[in-house]
Amino acid sequence: MRLDHLQIAMPPDSEAQARAFYKDALGLKKIAKPAALATRGGLWFLLSDGVGLHLGIDHDFRAARKAHPGLILDDLDALRKRLSDLGLTVTDDIDPFGQERIYVDDPFGNRIEVIRNEARQAPQ
Repeated sequence: MRLDHLQIAMPPDSEAQARAFYKDALGLKKIAKPAALATRGGLWFLLSDGVGLHLGIDHDFRAARKAHPGLILDDLDALRKRLSDLGLTVTDDIDPFGQERIYVDDPFGNRIEVIRNEARQAPQ
């Protein structure tokens, strides 16, 4: 089994803010939603390994402060600088396996974790 996609909720009519954060700030590739789903709003992005990151409209939106995606990136320093230059608050941390990571909130308060890509032991 492998991951196909994960979904993050966002408030209605917030696609422009989502695009600015996920495409422009994080650097994710935006992809078109299937026509059957396009009328629902939201946006889809594609991670480098082919896994989808979907942002779906939630009319009763509440930010995910604990639940979050954990993304892996080679150049964490460049992303940290870009996010900081955009005025976003970046929190530095070390994960339980000793890997450097950062946290940043999307425009809606959802927590996003980005881990430096280095060889590490997967949990057993």
